[in-house]
Amino acid sequence: MTQQAQLLPRASRDFPLGLHGIGSGGDAHANAAVRAPGIASMDVHWRRSDGTWASDTLVGLDGGVHHGVVGPVEPGALYAFWPTGEELPGADGEAQLLLDPYARAVETVLVDPGTDEQASPVYYSVFLEHAFDWGSSERPGTAWRDTVIYEAHVKGLTKLHPEVPRELRGTYAGLGHPAMTAYLRELGVTAVELLPVQFHIDEPHLEPLGLSNYWGYNTLGFFAAHTAYATEAARTAGPAAVLHEFKTMVRALHDAGLEVILDVVYNHTAEGEQHRPALCWRGLGDLDYYRHDDAGRYVDTTGCGNSLDFSQPHVMEFALDSLRYWVEECRIDGFRFDLAVTLARDERGAFSARHPFLVAAKASKALRGTKLITEPWDIGHDGWQTGRFPVGWADWNDGFRDTVRDFWLSDVAAIADGGSGSSTGRLAGCLSGSSDAFAASGRSPLASVNLVTAHDGFTLADLTAYERKHNEANGEDNRDGHSHNHSYNHGVEGPTEDEAVLAARERSARNLLASLLVSLGVPMLTAGDEFGRSQGGNNNAYCQDNELAWVQWPDDAASRRMLAATRTLLALRRGFLSRQPASFPSRADRSTLLWFSSAGVPMTAREWEDPQTRTVQFLLGSAGGSIAGLVVVNGSPHAAHIRLPPAPSVLGRDADRPGWFGAVFDSATAGSPDDPPATRLHPGDVDVLAPDSLRIYRC
Repeated sequence: MTQQAQLLPRASRDFPLGLHGIGSGGDAHANAAVRAPGIASMDVHWRRSDGTWASDTLVGLDGGVHHGVVGPVEPGALYAFWPTGEELPGADGEAQLLLDPYARAVETVLVDPGTDEQASPVYYSVFLEHAFDWGSSERPGTAWRDTVIYEAHVKGLTKLHPEVPRELRGTYAGLGHPAMTAYLRELGVTAVELLPVQFHIDEPHLEPLGLSNYWGYNTLGFFAAHTAYATEAARTAGPAAVLHEFKTMVRALHDAGLEVILDVVYNHTAEGEQHRPALCWRGLGDLDYYRHDDAGRYVDTTGCGNSLDFSQPHVMEFALDSLRYWVEECRIDGFRFDLAVTLARDERGAFSARHPFLVAAKASKALRGTKLITEPWDIGHDGWQTGRFPVGWADWNDGFRDTVRDFWLSDVAAIADGGSGSSTGRLAGCLSGSSDAFAASGRSPLASVNLVTAHDGFTLADLTAYERKHNEANGEDNRDGHSHNHSYNHGVEGPTEDEAVLAARERSARNLLASLLVSLGVPMLTAGDEFGRSQGGNNNAYCQDNELAWVQWPDDAASRRMLAATRTLLALRRGFLSRQPASFPSRADRSTLLWFSSAGVPMTAREWEDPQTRTVQFLLGSAGGSIAGLVVVNGSPHAAHIRLPPAPSVLGRDADRPGWFGAVFDSATAGSPDDPPATRLHPGDVDVLAPDSLRIYRC
């Protein structure tokens, strides 16, 4: 470099946004860039290694982005932005300045007010650039049709796990521990969907109640791993160690063959309602980031106080940049988008399946191959959009959830009370891929993420034990949470020692689980449902960071029976799919299930609609593959005599194989039949099913 060049000031750039190093050693300068189009001039403040603070004015301004070369800035330095010339809202290191939306870490500083009041948090961005050795680890790349999702909370899953070392429980390292990865692999799931791990904070109304936001749907750092989920050792070592622990967890899960899906919250931010102090986006450009009405008030389609405005190109760019970061830097395999309809509202506030964000995410080279899953609703106008997202996206199927619950719980309760239930037609539509909801969008059954439970709502066990929510511990006089849960307590509200009631509840839970795992689509289990976890009837445990919401790991007879049933069903699902062509069930013309009445003949239109017809049979398989199994559903309160349907060879399939049926799962029993089946039945033989039960036969 010539002496003249050395004298020239370094040129800054308006991209990439955030702080990024451009030097090394003692000359560790950084390029700073932040979008704030309504601010005339912007300063960046940062803490030096000796604890003192420095600031520079960002001299460049292009397209609303302030940028400049600042420094030297040490790795791990705290920093933030503030408009040039405006008085700081406090002393250096104690002022809540404006966070960098692109910060790779966020640190909480507790400021002592010097009075009897509690210390208050101040948040700072952290200058962090992190390298990680992935070694030979690779993403599993599980096909959609083979995917089984396990929804879990990083802390809650391992906080009470007896085989995870105590110092690792409730942390990223705990989730990546061999005891946990082995359990998940042996269970038979293929992907872990983690409740929000991006840096989040508590809502103000929770502190006076002594509660916190356990679920984490209140994001403040969309590029930052949540610090509190790291081990004490990593937190003490600093943000780089926290990110290292997170990436190590991802690598461990990948090495166990498990994909990692993140639940992400781009619909709103932790800044909350319009009157609250600015932490980041509100101060950088309230009108540029949030949706407003003509009177300047926030348009809230999230119920969280604000909605990010995805009709603004830079808001879409911000979300896409965040997604790319988690994929490229942390090797994440997919995302579940909270209240995804808000992300697809245009400048008029209307949902559009062709919204640029949906198109750009699907078309992004960096995101290619990742799983994109929507929560297909919000609380705004026309907010329910299940089945209407475009090709390349999958949706949580709430229709499946409600229909299966109705058939096995609400209907059973109504029939027991002298009423009637629904017909098998609704249930059959869900088990065969919900084409009524998804076909119009051009998508196959693989676009349907089928679920019976999720973090939000009753657990599987509580569905069978409570008819009313019991959210008193949340401090809102039981007003929060859903009131219509499609549940059935089997005659007793909550805990009981009545063996008949307990047996009926277990059977109902197995019916729900079996319906989920024999259905076409992508099943999702909620952590702990596999062995009957309860939350005591709380169906909105978002603020219960305690034993109520953490996964208990019991070893009683009932939990062992449920776990055995879950493992059996997952193994059967894998076995059935292994005998189908790779296109199954994405090819609509080859995915039609064959349905029969209890008499072993095809169902009639009248039987499909008759609520008195509560027994149906269907063969699992495809036109281009093998008939792998027979499922018989008996939703009546009486034992059902069923005649087994024609052999596959009679139907023009597997002509070289004799037709026979062997029971391999029965929800009415505490355990599962022998494998291989001890008794083989043939087409035309009669078998008997217990009331309110589901049986699976291998062909």
